[in-house]
Amino acid sequence: MNKIKLLLADDEELFRKGISFLLQRQDNIQILYEANNGSEVVEYLKSSSIHPDIILMDLKMPMLNGVEATKLINKEFPSIKIIALTSYNTKSFIANMIEIGAASYIVKNSSPEEMITTINQVIEKGFYYNEEVLNVIQENLITNNRKNIFFEDIILTKREREILELICYQNSTQQIADKLFISPRTVEGHRNNLLLKTDSQNSAGLVVFAIQNKIVIL
Repeated sequence: MNKIKLLLADDEELFRKGISFLLQRQDNIQILYEANNGSEVVEYLKSSSIHPDIILMDLKMPMLNGVEATKLINKEFPSIKIIALTSYNTKSFIANMIEIGAASYIVKNSSPEEMITTINQVIEKGFYYNEEVLNVIQENLITNNRKNIFFEDIILTKREREILELICYQNSTQQIADKLFISPRTVEGHRNNLLLKTDSQNSAGLVVFAIQNKIVIL
């Protein structure tokens, strides 16, 4: 079984060690590295040949905070998924993190089960939005920075619409393939076309685009 490689970034050592202890008890999770701030995260990624699948990123850290670190990592290491980890549970914080590319958002008083579920969902589907995050997207609190691309200018095929809807309902590639009786490779081909047409960086961006343009109503 391939383990999920995880990097923890939080300047509160006691909290970080507690999370590390919790996650290391999971058979499918490996803690690759622990960092005190965003600068340590970036330095590790640049110097190491082994990168994490997921970074649990605290937002408020010294030297380089989680928001700025997320921006840098999404630009230089786009395959790494970032889960925002914070004490702040305001709509503006959620919107900001989703806008800059966070795959999910966890509040520090969440249950251990919720954290583990989020990690597994992000690995399986590329992102994980709970009801609160979806509400933020539906309220149009996330800025659309897509080079003035509007839905009226985009032509989607029937199959692309079907796949986009299933992505928005947080189905994995395999689940979409099973529901539409097509191969996972075909699903990925349509997903790539959707990314190009909407100028989205990832599946999470597709969800934001689809909901805000009312292509999909959740």
